[in-house]
Amino acid sequence: MALKLMYITNRPEIASIAERTGVDRIFIDMEYIGKSLRQGGMDTVQSHHTTEDIRAIRAVLKTAQIMVRCNPIHEKTEQYPSSQEEIDAAIAAGADILMLPYFKTANEVREFIRLVDGRARTLPLVETPEAVACIDEILALDGLDEIFVGLNDLSLGYGMKFMFELLANGTVECLCNKFKEKGIPYGFGGLASLEGGLLPGKMVLKEHYRLGSSCVILARSFCNTAIVTAPSEVTRIFEEGLAKIRALEKECVEHRMEADYFERNRIDVTKIVKEIIGT
Repeated sequence: MALKLMYITNRPEIASIAERTGVDRIFIDMEYIGKSLRQGGMDTVQSHHTTEDIRAIRAVLKTAQIMVRCNPIHEKTEQYPSSQEEIDAAIAAGADILMLPYFKTANEVREFIRLVDGRARTLPLVETPEAVACIDEILALDGLDEIFVGLNDLSLGYGMKFMFELLANGTVECLCNKFKEKGIPYGFGGLASLEGGLLPGKMVLKEHYRLGSSCVILARSFCNTAIVTAPSEVTRIFEEGLAKIRALEKECVEHRMEADYFERNRIDVTKIVKEIIGT
């Protein structure tokens, strides 16, 4: 089965292009509480989208799902609504899938599942060392629909230099094996263009197939709409980029029974990551 491709945007015209060219999920990112502090200085997306963005995107989509990353579990303050209020509003606005970021305990995930209450799909985002440490307890919870490993924050939590160290050192593989054993669909990280990135996207995509992943986020660098503004050019980038991704996926499927095809790539990934981090 082809990977579900996700793209972060709150712009209806970009969401329409993404859907029309084959993106499966439009990603609305409402997370902002504490994010700038832990990701300070990093070239990461900090979107702070709103429920109005969900409604605007819902109005233009025909087939793609809307995935919403809410804030970590929190109480109401003068600055922001409670998790209950935020989740209720996101679902009312049209969210199909809710992602819980930056949790550290199974109780937070349990509370998230309770608040969603079956009204949308639940997708916890494993991105803290504490979450990894209690992953078995988390996976024992009822109500988990999917799960995702966030490489940016998780690598920061471990004090790593490069987020794909987690792929090279076996951390992602260990987690994926646990997800697979429980029968929970999963994904990890982001995907740039197949030739782009310090670790080429084509190598990352092959790791998704080796590890049994079912979804991936298209990175901002796949099509940075803050730089590329002409709709025709955005369409071209999506059409050509997604065609290349699907072609490589077809190749992966054709070689799925050949362990050496994926093992050679895994070895090359480890080698490149070690060169990047200087070990």
